[in-house]
Amino acid sequence: MKCKILISATALFFSLQTAKAQHKVDVCVYGGSSAGVIAAYTAQKAGRTVLLVEPGAYLGGLTTGGLGYTDIGNKYAIRGLSLEFYRQIGRHYGKFEQWVFEPHVADSLFQDYVKKGGFPVLYKHRLTTASTSNGAIKEIKLNAGGKTVTVSAKIFIDCTYEGDLMAKAGVSYTVGRESNDVYNETWNGVQLLDGHQFPDGVDPYKVPGDPNSGLLWGITPFPLAQKGSGDKKVQAYNYRICLTNDPNNMVPITQPDNYDPSRYELLARLFKAQPNRVTLSDYFIWSRMPNNKTDINNRNGFSTDMIGMNYDYAEADYETREKIIKQHEDYTKGLLYFCATDRRVPVPMQEEIKKWGYPKDEYVNNGHWSPQLYVREARRMKGAYIMTQANCTGEEVVTDGVGMAAYTMDSHNTQRLVIHKDGKDMVKNEGNVEVGGFPPYPVSYRALIPKEGECSNLLVPVCLSASHIAYGSIRMEPVFMALGQATAVAADLAIAKNIPVQKVDAAQVSSILARNPLADGRQGDILMDNATASIQKEGEWKTVKGSGSYGTDMLAAEKNAKAIFRPEIAKTGDYTVYLYYPRLKNNAAVTNVKVVSGKKEQLVPVKADDVKVVGQTSGEWVKLGTFNIEKGNEAYVEISAGSSGEGLVVADAVIFVPEKR
Repeated sequence: MKCKILISATALFFSLQTAKAQHKVDVCVYGGSSAGVIAAYTAQKAGRTVLLVEPGAYLGGLTTGGLGYTDIGNKYAIRGLSLEFYRQIGRHYGKFEQWVFEPHVADSLFQDYVKKGGFPVLYKHRLTTASTSNGAIKEIKLNAGGKTVTVSAKIFIDCTYEGDLMAKAGVSYTVGRESNDVYNETWNGVQLLDGHQFPDGVDPYKVPGDPNSGLLWGITPFPLAQKGSGDKKVQAYNYRICLTNDPNNMVPITQPDNYDPSRYELLARLFKAQPNRVTLSDYFIWSRMPNNKTDINNRNGFSTDMIGMNYDYAEADYETREKIIKQHEDYTKGLLYFCATDRRVPVPMQEEIKKWGYPKDEYVNNGHWSPQLYVREARRMKGAYIMTQANCTGEEVVTDGVGMAAYTMDSHNTQRLVIHKDGKDMVKNEGNVEVGGFPPYPVSYRALIPKEGECSNLLVPVCLSASHIAYGSIRMEPVFMALGQATAVAADLAIAKNIPVQKVDAAQVSSILARNPLADGRQGDILMDNATASIQKEGEWKTVKGSGSYGTDMLAAEKNAKAIFRPEIAKTGDYTVYLYYPRLKNNAAVTNVKVVSGKKEQLVPVKADDVKVVGQTSGEWVKLGTFNIEKGNEAYVEISAGSSGEGLVVADAVIFVPEKR
């Protein structure tokens, strides 16, 4: 696939010039996030008339906005069009699938979905009102540069990060953190932990030791509340920063608007408090992307997170949000400039950052800066079912799952405050939680719909119904895309049967997603995972949970064992076969694999040194080859551990990908 840098402004101009005063469609998707594009495409492929409305000027949300180092958790959780998106990313870079990428590559793919779907997109159309009647949205009104545009639809899908349509429709929601006793959780509410934290002893006052001098910038005056107590505070936002060290593709880091070095005084004190931390990676998660670029994220006590400066964002009007967004942009650009120029920055760190600049070929219509603030959490619906910590850890398993999540329960810091410890006042961050170790789990269909009686024709796959800490696990871009697809399938069923979204059968949604994973009738992959498929085993295989497995667990043996993956092939044809290879320290030097198809038998030794796992994924698919496989169950893949006992041989998952779909 060739990737072109598409100019969103062109689409914007066309959209505004051809905007009608009134639109009437089957499905209106509000919010052009990654979930929004996938939802609109899915609904259109189901034969529905669709309108995608984006209040800003760009599509793809965080996926095109710099988050190229994908938060995934476990690949097993991602299916359908969401997985196909990362397969297309892979094809662009010459791989089967890839989860790290440049922003413009993602933008090109989303524009392709719009083109292939053939649905119109309205850019810079901002929601003003939602009119309801008899518990359903009848129409919404949009402000398009001063012009009022009206949209009526049978079903609406809110794919914004903020939940604006949900709120305008009068659906119940919450903002902030619940106390632990609300849903019998342990990781919700106030949490003063060690992650991304200041060391003890960093003075919080403008004049060290003098409370009367006032607090340094970025510290709030709130007292530390009881552990686990709830509040309306929101975890920090930031930008996922795309820079480059290619001199031929670089715009220098210069002094930004409203630069104020006093904002970074705490960082200067942090340098003094930890003199052995002197590199960029000590203060930023500096993830490398293809073609000499980055996806930079928050790290340590003071970094790209603008802690405590977003509390008003969720409920704010568009003008106030723009101010908050600009404050975050000024802060972040100022942070980069401070690190590049201030004499208090450690010399090794400063020498490193001077090699970087903004990429000329990214965000060409937005000053080479991401147009998407990382809105990690805003409103959360209080829907027909509320996902909680118990769902994440598997203590409670829903039976109406239409998608899966797999990431750690993750919350960034929520406030920066003063605590008194060992006779001294010092600055600390509060709110960071990172608790994982659980397998993929289902996300309830009821968490995507309002409570019965509130709104009968609205689906909410992004600001879904979840507690703060459960949302921290679910809120990942691949999951949003998968849930966007699920809501579009549900929308189609609701229209076909003329029923409220609350009456849609989740099992039917799940069945359609399994039968038609790419939304256009193409044949899906045949996946065989050891935990869910019938695997023929010989010898002593042990079941190992987690540790980089695909799904819940994997089979592991050191010697004298065989595992046979025998798929049921519905259609004769060429299939490319892949073996899942987990990221383990004690993998065998060579995994012996045999592929048998008809009378042909091929040995494919997989060498540990040849498998490179990229990004946050727990393992990698290794291509075994392309084979002509007859209909039926005669073909198989055999994984064996010899008699040497040199490391673990793993039998986890095998996938058969049809070459002609």
